[in-house]
Amino acid sequence: MTGTTEKLRVRDLRKTYGQVVALTDAQFDLAEGEFLTLLGPSGSGKTTMLMIIAGLIQPDKGEVWIDGKLATFAPSYKRDIGMVFQNYALFPHMTVHENIAFPLRMRRMAESKIRDEVQRVLDIVRLPHVADRLPRALSGGQQQRIALARCMVYRPSIILMDEPLGALDKKLRDQMQLEIKQLHTELGITILYVTHDQEEAMIMSDRICLMNDARIEQLGTPADLYFKPRTVFAADFLGESNLLDGVVQSAGHGRATVKSAGDAVIKAPAADVFAVGQAVKFMVRPERLRLLDPVESADNVIEGTLDQIIMVGGVTKYYVRLPTGPVVSATRLTRGPVTGLERGTRVRLGWPADSTVLLPT
Repeated sequence: MTGTTEKLRVRDLRKTYGQVVALTDAQFDLAEGEFLTLLGPSGSGKTTMLMIIAGLIQPDKGEVWIDGKLATFAPSYKRDIGMVFQNYALFPHMTVHENIAFPLRMRRMAESKIRDEVQRVLDIVRLPHVADRLPRALSGGQQQRIALARCMVYRPSIILMDEPLGALDKKLRDQMQLEIKQLHTELGITILYVTHDQEEAMIMSDRICLMNDARIEQLGTPADLYFKPRTVFAADFLGESNLLDGVVQSAGHGRATVKSAGDAVIKAPAADVFAVGQAVKFMVRPERLRLLDPVESADNVIEGTLDQIIMVGGVTKYYVRLPTGPVVSATRLTRGPVTGLERGTRVRLGWPADSTVLLPT
């Protein structure tokens, strides 16, 4: 994020279709130069929110402010925003130059200046020599960059991107994630991005607005959502997580102990909202779990039976079945073939107290 000037303010947006609530109680701010991602499963309300901000859908209630001006019911062409879609929306019969020049001609810019502006954005997206080609002569990644160039050429206040990489294969999608993020960093563009891909959101975003069931579930940095989820949904949706049941045994002064379903006593940092006797979930990320040596200790320890060992490139995953039935996973960097462990081996897993997150059920 490059600045603190507010570019977008959303307040109390609500949208229904008959009895179906598509969006409710939505509010957030977007700062100048910020990359904010609306993340969530299908039907969570993220695309509805984007369409309202774009002026393509009218809300039932609430307000949208762009650059300090109320824009809730302003037509989309008066909102000074650009949009990039998953299907690129390039005109197939126009050359790359003509596609990028189109919004400038609609704004009656002089042709001599249009040539310079088109070349400027082609240089920015690193495709300086494709101006005379038709879109069908370009790869999917190149077409997406041209769609982004067409959006940037008229210097909109905010760029809205709706699942722009969804049609690309994984290798190209990974490459485009880095390219878009680099452009954002270099140019200080203000971007509101929509995706259902948690990894994409984590890689690209300054902040993530996690959505679920037509509401904002949690809003924060990728690190906030990953390490400090506030709900079971947030913990489960973003990254891999081990979620287990427990009951609070003691709580106070920012700490708590929880008795797990398997009678292990788990230590954790905790807000004062938790009460003794309260049923909770506790979460620990797989990379925080360690396989302990027989005499090794840790703040928290659980025991189980090794169920599976799976090597995924540079990471090895250990799946351990607890006596009460749940399977938890632990990951560590692969340093060579796994020796001395096989399915059915009794193992102990340990982790620091501060790596435990308590969540209300």
